[in-house]
Amino acid sequence: MKILRMVLSITTFSISVYVLITKHVDLLPLMMFFLSILMLVMGIEEFQKERKTMGLLLVGAFLFILFVSMEGVLLN
Repeated sequence: MKILRMVLSITTFSISVYVLITKHVDLLPLMMFFLSILMLVMGIEEFQKERKTMGLLLVGAFLFILFVSMEGVLLN
């Protein structure tokens, strides 16, 4: 899980820096998708540590960000 979290963090950070530098906003839904998967992984880790409140918050963030990213893809 730690490796997956690191890969997703680096991917999300790289895309966000690229978007920030180039102003190429077409990649924002992709960045949001990777961010949502990162939130899901972090939520699963919190459930494994038996911190259910934080896990539920992160899974809720996952669902919201996934919805926003899918909406961005479908509207473009």
